Amino acid sequence: MDNSNINPSKGGWKSAIFIIFVEMAERFAYYGIAGNLIMYLTTMMDIPLATAAKNVNSWNGVSSLALFIGAFFADSYLGRFKTTLLSSSVFLMGLILLTISTTTKIPLNIRTPLFFSALYITALGEGGHKPCVQTFAADQFDENTPEQRKAKSSFFNWWYLGIVVGATIAVVVIVYVEDNVSWTVGFSIPTIAVGLALAVFIFGCSTYRMERPVGSPFTRVAQVVVAATRKRHVVETSNGRGLCYDDDVGRGLDARKLARTNQFRCLDKAMTIDERDSLIKSRNPWRLCSVNQVEEVKLIVRLIPIWVCTFAYAIIVAQVHTFFIKQASTMQRSLGPKVSIPPASLQVIPGITILISVPIYDKLFVPSMRNITKIPSGISSLHRIGIGLGLSILTIAIAALVENMRVGVASKHGLINDPKAIVPMSVGWLVPQFVVMGLSDMFAYVGMQELFYDQMPEDMRSMGSALTNGAIGVGAFMSSAIIAAVQQMSKKWGEEWLVNNLNRAHLDEFYWVLAGFCALDLVIYVLAAKWFVWKNTAEVDQIVIC
Repeated sequence: MDNSNINPSKGGWKSAIFIIFVEMAERFAYYGIAGNLIMYLTTMMDIPLATAAKNVNSWNGVSSLALFIGAFFADSYLGRFKTTLLSSSVFLMGLILLTISTTTKIPLNIRTPLFFSALYITALGEGGHKPCVQTFAADQFDENTPEQRKAKSSFFNWWYLGIVVGATIAVVVIVYVEDNVSWTVGFSIPTIAVGLALAVFIFGCSTYRMERPVGSPFTRVAQVVVAATRKRHVVETSNGRGLCYDDDVGRGLDARKLARTNQFRCLDKAMTIDERDSLIKSRNPWRLCSVNQVEEVKLIVRLIPIWVCTFAYAIIVAQVHTFFIKQASTMQRSLGPKVSIPPASLQVIPGITILISVPIYDKLFVPSMRNITKIPSGISSLHRIGIGLGLSILTIAIAALVENMRVGVASKHGLINDPKAIVPMSVGWLVPQFVVMGLSDMFAYVGMQELFYDQMPEDMRSMGSALTNGAIGVGAFMSSAIIAAVQQMSKKWGEEWLVNNLNRAHLDEFYWVLAGFCALDLVIYVLAAKWFVWKNTAEVDQIVIC
């Protein structure tokens, strides 16, 4: 955001609250669909379990990867406010069509394509909304003010808490309505909620700090790569002289300069002034880039290994919406003679865990650690992500142990060949894996949000938000790919692991495969985190101004 245009009377928590509200409604709607989608596909549309799981993962993947399109337009052309407004309208249109598609009055040959079309329209709306709305909310806090900088650090915790509130209510209320009233009523409730939230968002627009798009940030990245390649044979001076420190992109005077770093020295060629550059009066941006521009590209390159390492965590997240729910559907869920817990409602447990743990983390853990580490957020976002990755491994290991126990109980009672049988084992055994997953989300996901916001170039912060949620999308696609690979390989060995009859499926072994993959990923992450260099802003002496 261009700090030179900040109006002190706008922004802050009074503006962020409006934006948090629209995000809560969007999460409420999203989880009202995603939370029970696997059950709709398998029960209402008679799609096989493995295929349904891949469909859910594909939809989640498209929804998350579409974020990069929304982030690009927000950072480059439309700005975050307009992109959020437009994409939320598309999301609302998708919800309306989705609700219509579940009515029995529509012929089946029309209902099915309409359902999937509406589903992917919501994915596109989500793609424009999600990377912009969080960044737009964070933009309401002035980084140049110590008090608001501290508030921004706290904001990410409370932002995620708001998301969890919306998702938790959806999993409790909407899933119950879908299972016990009707799918049409279940989908219409979040549709109305998003419409009301969009009106609230528009109502608060007079209080918002608005940023102006600065053109495609990818052009600046490409310029560095091209300039460094063209001057790959240029010898750089050791004392830092002969470098271009001018950054004439039309930014505000208060735009912060990045200190020079020693990583990726091959890119430094782009900012080195050679004999040909010195003879040209006006700088050619495709041949000579500023120190600041080169350092911005280095920021992006540094984040790539960290981003890739979060895919494993995202793969575990994908299991929560698919196989975890199918596990629950085979277990005893009754709370009395007439009350039964919907399988998808177990997804409320991570939300409740987060609702309890975030205030404790923010009000007790962070201040205590702040006194020790002197870091405003208590621990660094890299440490936070690492803890979350470790907890995701623990989640899937617990799930594997419980699943092994569940199959053992089914075998003991002669239910192994009955796919519709309810195994005499309480669904409460699944609670630990959902609780640990909630803790994993609180550490990993919030840490990713903070890291990819803070460490991205300021003009690409919507793209930073897209990286966070895009990782979830990549993880969903990777989960589908792993399912396909496991099915193919296990079939060669004898029988497919993931069959419709969960009692004969080798779901526990599938979980152990994921646990081993994630453990290897954690080792790589630790190495990448040690290699990571943090963004550093500093006043620079303009040795040579080009």
